[in-house]
Order: sequence, then C-alpha cells, then structure tokens
Amino acid sequence: MGVQILTDSTSYLGEDIRKELKIRMVSLNLSFGNDSMREIDIDNDRFYKMMALKGIPTSSQPSVGELYNEMTNVVAMGDSLCCIFLSSDMSGTFSTGQIAKEMVLEKYENAMIEIVDSRSNCMQLGFAVVMAARAAKAGKTLEQVKEAALENIKRSRFLFIPENLQYLKKGGRIGGASALIGNLFKIIPILTVEDGKTSILMKVRTKKNAVLAMVDKMLQDISKNGLGEIVVEHIDCLDEAKELTNMIKDKLKVTVDIMDIGPVIGLHVGPGTISIAYYTLKAMR
Repeated sequence: MGVQILTDSTSYLGEDIRKELKIRMVSLNLSFGNDSMREIDIDNDRFYKMMALKGIPTSSQPSVGELYNEMTNVVAMGDSLCCIFLSSDMSGTFSTGQIAKEMVLEKYENAMIEIVDSRSNCMQLGFAVVMAARAAKAGKTLEQVKEAALENIKRSRFLFIPENLQYLKKGGRIGGASALIGNLFKIIPILTVEDGKTSILMKVRTKKNAVLAMVDKMLQDISKNGLGEIVVEHIDCLDEAKELTNMIKDKLKVTVDIMDIGPVIGLHVGPGTISIAYYTLKAMR
C-alpha cells in the first residue's frame, strides 16, 4: 500500500511536477454573479479582463462531493492519502476536507487519511506538497509523509509585492485611507503569510526598492538557516520575474524556477504582483 498526495489549486504547481510526483489536485472556484468556473479552467488574462468588466468575484472551496470522490478513488485502491491544503484562515477547503474524510470513513472504516493545514498558499503551500510527495515516492509511511510537509512549513517563507494597492483596497484587505496614502507616496508593502494570515512585513517606497528589500530579507534567512529551493512567482509580469530570477541567480548561483500565481489568490493582489517563495535547511519558526 502506497501513500498518495492531494492538494488544491492555490499551490499553483505546474503540470510537469504534478505528473512526476503523482500529485492529485482539486480546484477552488470563482463566481462572477451567476457565472461560475473552476480556477484551473481560466487563465489570468481572461480572468482580469472579466474582473475589470464585472467587478471582484467571490471564491469558494472545492465541494464536499469533489473532495469525497478524490479521497474515495485513493482509498478504494488500497492506498493511504495525505491532503495538504491552503490556510484554514483563508479558505474553507481544510474544514470541507475534514467533512469529506468523515464521509469516506463511514464507507471505508480502515481508510488512512491525513489532512494538513499548510497555513499558507501559493508555492509555500507547494513546497510542503512537493516534500510530502517526494517522501511518498521514496516509500515513506503516511505519518512520515505528513511530517515531511509539516517540517517544511517551519522552514519556508512566502514574500510578495503588489504592483499597487488597488486590489487590496477593492478586496477589503486594507482600509481606504491606507490605500490612498500608499498610492500617493508610492509606498508599496512587502507582504508575507504568517500563522495562516497575510501580514505586512515592511513598507518601502517604490516597487523597485521593495523588490531589493525582499531579496535582502531572503538572503538574511538563507545566511542564517541555509538554502533549500527558491521559486519566483508572478501575475502577468514575466519580464520582472525574469529580472528577479537573474538577480537571485547572480547572488546565489542556484536554479530558480518561475511560476504563475492564479486567480483565487491573484484577485486580492492583482496583476503585476511579484513574489519569492523559498525554504531553508533549518527551521525559521
């Protein structure tokens, strides 16, 4: 009996790595009024055009039925399952997963299912998923696979910078006055996710300086705790992502992949957002 991995679409893992490590994925959903869609079925270009015309959509977790079916497909073949989802403070996916698990156990009472709250999203979630999947591929037990994910969460960080405060303001993530002052003086926040919630790490004048400060923070973490892997993520600003990637490569002489942030997380920060996700060799928290 093996261990399989299930995550959600806000990990934004590419199809290649999901195929390589046999990672299952369920999708969060978006609704523009009566027009609903799965996150994985719409690209950023179409999404932001719809958002400009129709306003901010709502997002929702995968249905209980979808999670139940994914879990059932795994346990029916005799495998155990480790589910790793975005922060329970950001979505009901984790709690819905718990409900689906109980439904599965009513039919398969010996099923082995663990559900992990990553306390984050994007590639900070993605790294936890990848570590778990690598452990599963190496033949580790379900408990060891779960521990691989939890241990990586203690060693990872996600830093991101919006182009401006417009989407944060629209989404109600900051007050109107703060948004006005920020845009007036070109003050850009460097955001992070700690204890499952988005918080401001620091505020810097101009995006260029914010990117430099973000890289400095990453270098401080790496200097103190060692380096695992790094990914640059972005929303419709590939050229900036390439520049940031080259900057990191010049400083650290490492491989840095570039990945997209999709609509569910992107609706809160908007196009032009750029980020770094990384994990270290020693725990940061």
